[in-house]
Amino acid sequence: MSTSQSPPKSLPFYAQFSAGAIAGVTELLCLYPLDVVKTRMQLQGKVEVPGTDRYNGMVDCFKKIIKNEGAGRLYRGLVPPLMLEAPKRAVKFAANDFWGKTYKSLTGQEKMTQGLSVLTGCSAGATESVVVVPFELVKIRLQDRAQAHLYTGPWDVVRKIVQADGVLGLYAGLESTFWRHVLWNGGYFGCIHSVRSLLPAANGKGEELRNNFVSGAIGGFVGTALNTPADVVKSRIQNSASGQARKYNWTFPSMALIAREEGLAALYKGFTPKVLRLAPGGGVLLLVVEVVLEQFRNVLGPPYK
Repeated sequence: MSTSQSPPKSLPFYAQFSAGAIAGVTELLCLYPLDVVKTRMQLQGKVEVPGTDRYNGMVDCFKKIIKNEGAGRLYRGLVPPLMLEAPKRAVKFAANDFWGKTYKSLTGQEKMTQGLSVLTGCSAGATESVVVVPFELVKIRLQDRAQAHLYTGPWDVVRKIVQADGVLGLYAGLESTFWRHVLWNGGYFGCIHSVRSLLPAANGKGEELRNNFVSGAIGGFVGTALNTPADVVKSRIQNSASGQARKYNWTFPSMALIAREEGLAALYKGFTPKVLRLAPGGGVLLLVVEVVLEQFRNVLGPPYK
């Protein structure tokens, strides 16, 4: 009598959440200085601000920060994203798993398709964006040299924003953050699905990890190319001083304003350090997630293997 082997069960939510958290912290600690440089370049407008450095590219920005402010400044504002990174990446991968299962159930699909992978990624990004806004706001204020002296640390930023604008002031830039994460996650997870199908079939765990890193890195590049204009707008909205009229408010009108005043290339300010972080960072994320999930499968055993 023949017996059919049932397919492996999906890992529980806590496994997806833990894997995303561990992956996020790993990626952040490896590549954070690039995020500081990216933010400085995005905040740099066409008009030079007295008392601030002018950066002529990524390398020049690195040099001037280290020379004028010290190497430690490259980790300024690390605490908010470090506190955020575990829940943010955990939400990203857990939400992607949740929405993937939901959309497959709603459409009657047994396997993920290209269209569903993009829709799933965009939905995960929308979910993630709600979590990250206050942390991103604090990080931007601490990374900007022009405002950093106003605050003694992350909690001082929170206290002063709440005093000036109320609790809702911590959600400045929510709409632009929404678009930033929807575009990045849609490109990232959508690319992972396509690239994996194009790569040679893995023979062994080493090649499987290689495929995960390659597909994650390509996904990170595409996601970054799609979301950088929204990220530039987000950085400028969140860096607007409290109590002053805001020059930038909504994402797409602000994109048009920046392009008109500074040229289309300004919408990709900070792209080089951003993509140097998020392309390999996307690979690191997926690689670590898959390694951690494999450990959960080994511990839980059948029927998860």
